[in-house]
Amino acid sequence: MKIIDEFKTFAMRGNVLDMAVGIIIGAAFGKIISSFVGDVLMPPIGLLLGNVDFTSLSLILKPAIEKIPAVAINYGKFIQTVIDFIIIAFSIFMMVKAVNSLKKKQEETHAEVPEPTAEEKLLIEIRDILKSK
Repeated sequence: MKIIDEFKTFAMRGNVLDMAVGIIIGAAFGKIISSFVGDVLMPPIGLLLGNVDFTSLSLILKPAIEKIPAVAINYGKFIQTVIDFIIIAFSIFMMVKAVNSLKKKQEETHAEVPEPTAEEKLLIEIRDILKSK
């Protein structure tokens, strides 16, 4: 029973749940960005490059023979994956930058008044004594 209780404590900690939510949202965000890249961004780029579909680019090492498939290096898929990664990384960078900017603004508006120094405390005491006389 002790192991089960320890596991429950571990699994229910806030950072584990936050991480799980982040992974799920990240996977969904990755799908959105992949769709954006593949369905919205790459067709015009392919058109500009002469109707090139990056995913179909390959170097055939051995052609297909009857039922045996061709052996090919699919460098077009690799190029597409690299472009996807760059766009996803840039999108995440911009999102993190925006969140950090919002946090910074929030911290500036909710900044705590610093504790008075020893000298300031002494001056406050002197002021209060003079006021009471």
